[in-house]
This record gives sequence, C-alpha cells and structure tokens, in this order.
Amino acid sequence: MLPGTRALGLLLILAARPLAGYPAGMTDPQRDALELARHDGRALDELRPGFFVRDFTEFAAGSVLAVSGRTKVLCTASLDEDVPRWMRGTHRGWVTAEYSLLPGSSPERVSREATRGRQSGRTQEIQRLIGRALRSIIDLGALGERQILIDCDVLQADGGTRTAAISGAYVALHDACSRLCFSGAIAGHPVREACAGVSVGIVDAVCMLDLDYAEDSAAEVDMNVVMTSSGRFVEVQGTAEGLPFARTELDEMLALAELGINQILEAQAEVLATPPPNRTPAATA
Repeated sequence: MLPGTRALGLLLILAARPLAGYPAGMTDPQRDALELARHDGRALDELRPGFFVRDFTEFAAGSVLAVSGRTKVLCTASLDEDVPRWMRGTHRGWVTAEYSLLPGSSPERVSREATRGRQSGRTQEIQRLIGRALRSIIDLGALGERQILIDCDVLQADGGTRTAAISGAYVALHDACSRLCFSGAIAGHPVREACAGVSVGIVDAVCMLDLDYAEDSAAEVDMNVVMTSSGRFVEVQGTAEGLPFARTELDEMLALAELGINQILEAQAEVLATPPPNRTPAATA
C-alpha cells in the first residue's frame, strides 16, 4: 500500500488532502469515497487489465500484441543485416522504432500519414521515445553491425498507446535477440535489462495510475514514465494542462508509476521465462 493511503472496501483511495499545487479548498478532506471511484471501477493505483501475446504474427523475428485495457498495440522487431550509413565500420548495431495509429484505431477514422506525405510531430516524438527507451537497455556492441527495426502499430487506442508500445516492443526486441543467439549470429544476448512504461496523472485533483482516454482528456496533469528493471528512469514526460503541479504531487505520481511499472515488468518476465520457439524464416513471394 502506498504511503498516505487507506483501504475502503475493494477501493484503495489516496487520502483526500489539499494538493500543494492547488488553491486551498480545492480538495475536500470529507469527500465521499464514491466521488473518488474511477469510471471503470479501478482503484487509483490499479493498472488496466493487460497482457502480452507472443508471436502474434509469424514472419518478424519478434512479434507481440500488447494489451492494456482497450488499448491494443502490435509490436514487431525485424532484423536488417546492415546499419545506417553513419554507423558502418563501427562494429556496433542499432535499434530504431516507428509508430503509427491505424485508421480504425479510434472512433473517428485516423487518416494515414503516408497519404498526407509527412509524419506528425506527435508521431515523430513517440517513435523517438520508443527507440531511446530500447537503446538504453541493449548492448549495441554485442549486436554486431546489424539493425533491429521496431514497428509499433496501434490497432485500438484508448490512452497510453506510447507506453504500451514501449512495454510490448521490449518483449519483441528480446525475442528477436534470443533468435539471433539461437542462430549463432551473436555470441551472447545483448539485452542487459528490461524496460517498461506507464502513464500517470492528476484528474479532479487526485493522482491516479494508468489513465485511459476518458481520464487523459480530462486530466489536469498528464505524465508518461519509462523505467528499467534496475529502477532507473529512462524518460519522465509530464505536462500541466492547467494549474502547475508541485514537487509533492510529482513524487506521488512517480511512486504510482513505479508501482505500475514493476507489475508490467513482472508480466514481461513471466512471458520471457520460456525462450521463444526457434523457427526457420518463412519464404516470401
């Protein structure tokens, strides 16, 4: 149980108290517990139901369907026996990522960025975040002069797509590297540790974990956190949509993020406890 929490029935609620970044009286210490209940019935420190489906597709070296509530992201890791031109001759590999929302991923059709001729700033930001997160936990020297390309395609979006993409992409990357080891292409596994991400925020002056779209769109503060299995931070992206937030609120959100990420790391480890089946790459037409 997090510091400053109390159990009420099946709902764990953060003690209602004035948050340091909000005017006095904005929170009421006598607020009824039902007012703090989330619209989907989750506790404030509870993740959405989630899981990873390994080898969701057959042809990529690593393929994972990452599910977090109604958010579903297909993450694949493909091998390329080459590196970007600027890395040739360095005896080091590279990991890069691409991200996209499929047209039917939201209630209103999302137009393909290819038809517009350019990627949005949001897409570029997210795929750089995914690439940075994965490069932070892999030994690029041990990979040799080859590239692993991560593709994260959002099949259904209900908040937290970038963090679900990072968590799923890690599993796909690990499987791709395991299969490189099986084939004898590399001497040892280059992945040093795990990484995962989750969203946190402040909604109606209350800190909560793993925001879905309804909560995210109403949040006063929205934050994405990426951490490694050694407890170190890769990225902390936080924005106040209205009133600025205080250091005490930041600490509370980071504590929630760490709690959620540890649970995601456990789910990843459970999936990866069994090596992926070795397979011969299928022929393509």
